[in-house]
Amino acid sequence: MAKQKRLAQESLKSVKPSGKKDESFFEQVFDVVRLIPKGRVTSYGAVAAALGTKLSARMVGWAMNSAHNVKPKVPAHRVVNRNGMLTGKMHFATPTQMQELLEKEGVKVADDKVIDFEKKYWDPATELSL
Repeated sequence: MAKQKRLAQESLKSVKPSGKKDESFFEQVFDVVRLIPKGRVTSYGAVAAALGTKLSARMVGWAMNSAHNVKPKVPAHRVVNRNGMLTGKMHFATPTQMQELLEKEGVKVADDKVIDFEKKYWDPATELSL
């Protein structure tokens, strides 16, 4: 994980505010989301901010919507809205799959919202020391 974190830091530090680099914005999003530890969640906006494009939360959502068949796997279920709501749940194979995947990792969900969101929240900018 330390090597993966270092590579992500190097990649993210070279991102321009437009989100453009050698690789696509979606690939950069996937790299950040792959670093979210099991049992933790982050927000679309936090991923966008870590990439230097904090107004691109919606594009992060689009990336998560397209991540289901990407290799290596992207844990899109760990990305929720800024209030901890499972707003992306309808983009999974079933409407309950996002919640099921989170609960399998120890994240409790009630009424489509992460319980103790503040405690489970993982901020990529802080955690990756960007």
